[in-house]
Amino acid sequence: MIIVLKPTATEADAQEILADIERLGLKPLHMPGVERVVIGALGDERVLRELNLASHPAVESLKPILTPYKLVGRELHPHDSVVNVGNVPIGGQRFVVIAGPCAVETPEQLLAAAQAVKANGAHLMRGGAFKPRSSPYSFQGHGEDGLKMLKSVSEQTGLPVVSEIVDGHDVDLMEPYVAAYQVGARNMHNFTLLKALGRTRKPVILKRGLAATIEEFLLAAEYIVAAGNENVILCERGIRTFETATRNTLDLNAVAYIKWKSHLPVLVDPSHGTGVRELVIPLARAAAAVGADGIIVEVHPDPRKALSDGHQSLYPHEFAALMASIKPFVEAAGKVLA
Repeated sequence: MIIVLKPTATEADAQEILADIERLGLKPLHMPGVERVVIGALGDERVLRELNLASHPAVESLKPILTPYKLVGRELHPHDSVVNVGNVPIGGQRFVVIAGPCAVETPEQLLAAAQAVKANGAHLMRGGAFKPRSSPYSFQGHGEDGLKMLKSVSEQTGLPVVSEIVDGHDVDLMEPYVAAYQVGARNMHNFTLLKALGRTRKPVILKRGLAATIEEFLLAAEYIVAAGNENVILCERGIRTFETATRNTLDLNAVAYIKWKSHLPVLVDPSHGTGVRELVIPLARAAAAVGADGIIVEVHPDPRKALSDGHQSLYPHEFAALMASIKPFVEAAGKVLA
């Protein structure tokens, strides 16, 4: 329920209502504005009848929250959120590029990738220390040793690092090494992991599940925010459809729809969204044109030797071409590539 207070309402009025909401077992939200104070009540709204808020002298109006995702939707939070990953703001008017190899392989490979993406304008670096793979025989990552490599390269280049977390028990392990946790598509419905990440304050990049609806995607984000962490960034990375020409079908409808319904920043992953190196650049342009807040792409010094996803990873010179070609699309969408 959204409770709008009258302009004449005092702070004491607001605190009284907040206390009453909490007493009933609901979660109160206090959102003071320039002209009005807005209070939110999350939970079973039927119990609010006991308070008879419509007759409260300080209350101007009541409005039910119709969407199932209360905290990540725009009804309670109409303005776009900006989430800081290290020293890089994601959201607002800036278009952010996250780039790097799918997997952390060697210190030399990682440093070469970081230097290449930084030289061409990337704002953050990605790299997987833990790699959940479809086959149990595929490379699974170097674990904490991989995190140490990421930290070293981050310190050498100044690029904040984003890496995937696959287990809630690794939250504390990864915390000193990364600027943001990434939740992969396979773990979007891992609610235990999502709640564990909600108890941190470090940013979380949440990827859409392989066959998740937009509502399921937003409800997964709701798990993190409801547990206390508001620093959530969404990432559309393609969904599984009947099409076999590409790895996934990149759902750019979802980007525009989510920007309409949610205040959270939205990234696009054209590497996983297509699985085809030749399609990454045109889909990156499309992501910028549809209003995404940034992209996350895979770049490897020599994709032929990559231990993971080499077929969709860009060569450094291709990443340079991507950065040059997306600028007019970013500017046409009213954002800045800086």
